[in-house]
Amino acid sequence: MSRPLVPGLVAEGETDEIFLGILIFRQLQQLTWASARCAVNVAPSEIASCRSIRDEDRVIEALSDLAGECHLLFVHNDYRERRKVEAVRQATGLPVVGVVPVRETEAWLLADRKVWMGFKGSDLRLLPANPRDVERIADPKQVLDRVVPRQNQHVRDYFESIGRNIDLDVLAQVPAYAAWVAETESALKGLGYL
Repeated sequence: MSRPLVPGLVAEGETDEIFLGILIFRQLQQLTWASARCAVNVAPSEIASCRSIRDEDRVIEALSDLAGECHLLFVHNDYRERRKVEAVRQATGLPVVGVVPVRETEAWLLADRKVWMGFKGSDLRLLPANPRDVERIADPKQVLDRVVPRQNQHVRDYFESIGRNIDLDVLAQVPAYAAWVAETESALKGLGYL
């Protein structure tokens, strides 16, 4: 017998929704793959109708809407808004996990050098040798903009591809990502999936 697991996501913007929606789905699959408790059927992430940059009341309303069809909720905020995650978690009482990079989500896209090798023309010189060092990049958006190949594609076009292909074990070497995975695993245990 299979138990469904539908994740819900409230993120700051469109590119965050694209990248994190895919990443959450993949990470949940990996975490639940060998569950001793039950077979888990992870569904693609449901995306909220509002962005997490809105006021707390709107984010809480979006989470409540998602809760009707989702089993585990994720709220993404970059470092400047990290306090909002805890505020909405306390206000809703729902199973909410924060997705909070040290600076910006774009840093996580820079963690896996091999995935960038698949894009002809990527400037690999700007990528740190050690995945964990992406957290030291002062302006991840600017570095990402310089890493992407100089073709006719916009930076946001890479978010889906990187989300689908980034090595989760490499990404787990980034401390903020590892902390998110640990919090997600704890939430899954609390919900009886693990």
